[in-house]
Amino acid sequence: MTTAPHTSPGRKKPASGWDQATFRCGQCGAVRTVTTEDAYHQAVGVHRDAHELMARLNPIERDGFASILRVILSAPELGAEFLALVDQLVAHPARPADPHDNSPEGGAA
Repeated sequence: MTTAPHTSPGRKKPASGWDQATFRCGQCGAVRTVTTEDAYHQAVGVHRDAHELMARLNPIERDGFASILRVILSAPELGAEFLALVDQLVAHPARPADPHDNSPEGGAA
């Protein structure tokens, strides 16, 4: 039996034949609803990857990683700036501070 896609009156019928799909995880019961086929495949893949990551981490690592993600995801600009800083420090490691150096780049101010 086929089911007609759920469309609202006045809306154009989607070219793909449906306007949303719902993924239900058999492992944890999570439900994700998306509006395109590409988004569905992405949601399923990302959720599967999250389960694989959970399986690799011990409880302490999971808690720490979740805490870090909460901070970074609550302020994306902080995450971007932190990564830029890390990249800068990797490319140009800081020299040890010279206590006699009064320049803004190093040493005591």
